[in-house]
Amino acid sequence: MIDETLLNSLSAKEKELFKKGLKDLIDQTYVIEDEYKKLDVSYTALQDFIRQIIEVQPNALWVLDENGTLFLENSEAKKIGALIEGLPRQEFSQEMEFDNRFYLLSSVMQAEKQIITATDITEGKRQERLVSMGQVAAHLSHEIRNPIGSVSLLASTLLKKVDPSVKPLVTEIKKAIWRVERIIKATLLFTKSLHINPSSFFLDKFIKECESAIEHYSYSKEVAFHFELPHIEMKGDFELLNLVLQNFLFNAIDAIEESDNECGHVWVTYIEDAENIILHVKDDGKAIENKNILFEPFKTTKTKGNGLGLALSLQIIQAHNGKINLLEETKGFEIKIGR
Repeated sequence: MIDETLLNSLSAKEKELFKKGLKDLIDQTYVIEDEYKKLDVSYTALQDFIRQIIEVQPNALWVLDENGTLFLENSEAKKIGALIEGLPRQEFSQEMEFDNRFYLLSSVMQAEKQIITATDITEGKRQERLVSMGQVAAHLSHEIRNPIGSVSLLASTLLKKVDPSVKPLVTEIKKAIWRVERIIKATLLFTKSLHINPSSFFLDKFIKECESAIEHYSYSKEVAFHFELPHIEMKGDFELLNLVLQNFLFNAIDAIEESDNECGHVWVTYIEDAENIILHVKDDGKAIENKNILFEPFKTTKTKGNGLGLALSLQIIQAHNGKINLLEETKGFEIKIGR
């Protein structure tokens, strides 16, 4: 507020100077206000830029202020916010298990703020575990192979000499041995680098091999098998692909065995496609309990099996640049390999 008495006491020249000074002050105020607005826009843009940098980080990231209150976090951090509860306000690096997953935590202090990152290392831990399990399985398979071979030879000799009434028991022994030999073969294949030896063969060649494998497999219920494979040529590693089909067949048999039905059906069919060889293996047995662990090695929900069948099958099909899909409308699997 300008004092009127003081203003009236000024001369005309002084008033002019005062007016000019007041105008310059007002103009400078506008300049400062404009600069402040520009600075505010720049600061907001800088904040957005920092948020974007934090957001694109593949790991979870939190920034806590000097009181330990959350100052900033990205979307990955929001998913596992409870992970940082109770962590010390200091620099550290440690592993932590949270919600069935493993994380590598790292904390640094910067200008009274604490920056914490969490990197999901679950897959790495899983691979380490699989390598360890695979090494043990391979060692055991090598150790078991020789005595099982001797037992198999003795069982074959015994089958020729025993009384006919005892032969069914010896036959069951041979089937059990065949199953163990097959598990050993699958384990050794899974734990070493897989190499395919492609050749041309006709698709219906699988039928005889699958029927022979079924004869060696023990099951108690009546199961009808339906093979609809045409006499068309394809290229691939026949022995390995045959192993895949047998794995799916045995899974189907086991599903029927574990169902409430007295009997069951298994279908192996060819689907017409110009670009791919497509096979469907379906059954009417027990539904799949946990689809999330279907192809996880050493995991199974069945009473039979060691959890390697589907994992090995996936390896083999992927080595052929193919895919295995779970069928949606009916219970079963689709095997797709490019022509």
